[in-house]
Amino acid sequence: MNAYTVDRLLKMAAKIYWTVVVCLALSMNVQAQNTKSSQSIFSRENLIAWCIVPFDVKERGPAARAEMLNNLGITMLAYDWREKHIPTFEEEIMQLKKHNIKLQAFWYYSGPDPEKDKNFATIIEVLKKQNVQTEIWCMVSGIKGLEEMSQDEKVKAVAKPVAYIADKAAEIGCKLGLYNHGGWYGEPENQLQIIDYLKKPNIGIVYNFHHAEEHIEAFPRFFPKLIPHLLALNLSGLKKGNPVKVVPIGQGDAELDMIKIVKNSTYKGPIGIINEDTAPDAEVGLRMNMDGLKGILEKLGDRAALKSYK
Repeated sequence: MNAYTVDRLLKMAAKIYWTVVVCLALSMNVQAQNTKSSQSIFSRENLIAWCIVPFDVKERGPAARAEMLNNLGITMLAYDWREKHIPTFEEEIMQLKKHNIKLQAFWYYSGPDPEKDKNFATIIEVLKKQNVQTEIWCMVSGIKGLEEMSQDEKVKAVAKPVAYIADKAAEIGCKLGLYNHGGWYGEPENQLQIIDYLKKPNIGIVYNFHHAEEHIEAFPRFFPKLIPHLLALNLSGLKKGNPVKVVPIGQGDAELDMIKIVKNSTYKGPIGIINEDTAPDAEVGLRMNMDGLKGILEKLGDRAALKSYK
């Protein structure tokens, strides 16, 4: 066998080898996608704990809170805070890392001038220092004269602080979630207009059932519009009436139909469960909402999700 033949054989062998490697990689990727698509968005591993920092009679610190989430089998936290928690921002992130919990989001309440807000600067500094890429769930209010403005003027006025926050978040690899809570800014269809106006790739929406009291009837109409921008969906129970009452999941008469719409949609992102007004003890409140969610999943026949709670 001459050198030319040997060289050809070696090249053919190399070609076959890389063909097999590529095929195996594609096969593994397809298997991973099929596995992911077969999982339910309501499975335990897809749950975010939300509103458990200031809404906790035990006032757990970062370590105790992370341990509580480990005990509940929850692997993601959306971090809300008050002024007294600012000194422990960094410790919170370190404890989450230690306990293998993902910081899914960091809450922020902004006025019209976030560039002047020391708290926002602190959030960005801590996230950058800890090399954490997360989402900033943001409320915006305090813009003077907003009620007297035209719709276009409102969009531009609110877009100004939103743009600043989004740009600062993007600098450290973070996203910005417009959080539906209160007033004009809290209306999802107004948030869609802000997103369309700014056209920044790192801006999305966080939708909350516990701020959806006036959205129940319209939910089937606007929810599909949110999906391309939806970063997270936070659940609660809703009892119809005047006013609508926010209750634990499964204790209302509206959330079943709304959750069914979500289940049958193309939304594949994380699902938040909220304590807030559910129970004084954050752990009790989270368990209560998880149990309520399981009851709804039984009614919907979501066996894939229910298996994750056993």
